[in-house]
Amino acid sequence: MQNVGEGWLILTLTNSPFYVGLTAALSSLGVLLFSLYAGVIADRVDKRRVIILMQVAFMIEAFTVSILVWTGVVAVWQVLLLATLLGLASAFDIPMRQSFVVEMVGKDDLMNAIALNSSLFNAARVVGPALAGFLIGAVGIAWCYFLNGLSYIAVIAGLLLMRLPPSPRPARITSTWTGFREVLSYLRSDRRVRTLMLLTAILSVFGFPYIAMMPVFARDVLHRGAAGYGALTSSIGIGAVIGALGVALTSGRIRRRGRLMLLGGTAFGMLLMAFAASRALALSMVLLALAGCAMIVNNSIGNTLLQTSAPDHLRGRIMGFYSFVFVGMAPFGAFFFGLVAEHVGVPATIAAGGAIVALAVTIAGWVEPSIRAA
Repeated sequence: MQNVGEGWLILTLTNSPFYVGLTAALSSLGVLLFSLYAGVIADRVDKRRVIILMQVAFMIEAFTVSILVWTGVVAVWQVLLLATLLGLASAFDIPMRQSFVVEMVGKDDLMNAIALNSSLFNAARVVGPALAGFLIGAVGIAWCYFLNGLSYIAVIAGLLLMRLPPSPRPARITSTWTGFREVLSYLRSDRRVRTLMLLTAILSVFGFPYIAMMPVFARDVLHRGAAGYGALTSSIGIGAVIGALGVALTSGRIRRRGRLMLLGGTAFGMLLMAFAASRALALSMVLLALAGCAMIVNNSIGNTLLQTSAPDHLRGRIMGFYSFVFVGMAPFGAFFFGLVAEHVGVPATIAAGGAIVALAVTIAGWVEPSIRAA
């Protein structure tokens, strides 16, 4: 709900696709700057404690924006500043949570856990945007932020109630720089992991920013309001839930995960190109659902391959690097999409991004056979 509210709020305040892209970029800037450091820290601290602190920060940010909107004093610079602070908290939250999953379930159930986590995350993306579209029209944007703030109370309670299996105290390393050099050395020595990281970066810059352009596409291309925007975003979530549940339910029978990941990535790029050409809401929703499904198949299997390949003592740092390329590179993509869309239009921008993604995934599968064989 907050993501939808934020996109619609900044579009209402500025009437500019550039600022929509800029806001999305600033939301990920902290991840770009600090996720590598956070990955090193993740291998040395109690992950659950840090995750709880970051949830508190998210809650405060959501309540702050809701108060600013309700009091009528909200300004563009305030939204941009709070989006930046949200990104700083995310820089530490994401690698901690990614590497925390294996501590809860173990390696044997890791693929199921990642897929089920993705399905729950995307189920929220089905319900949230649809509810946000209704709330924005009925009672205003502030309620999207306020209800999101309330939701963190349940999140924090859930984390506090967890009873985890005993695990050895995280090993300390001599310095942050030494820890960072260790993970770089590992990436240099493993070509498959290196290629997976590169693919994730390309999708982050040229594929995933299409979501940031949804408010502009809904209003200026499909000529719909907040409800139409919510419907488009919900469609992505519906497809992603189906894809994630499909991966979870069939994980034991998937023998060539690498090939399925490559298929999902290529299909994702091609579906973005088809979506860019659509001018009907119903067709756009179907294409976005398929794109969401392909996207999550690619993401969940890629994440699993990385986590199962990583040694236990490097997992936090590997996932910190993954967060860096998956979320941290997104500011470049969101900023670039907003800038290009301002001049050539949103459809052409999304289509070009989809073409780059499809080509990059195809080339990666051809030059790195170990991914196809994974």
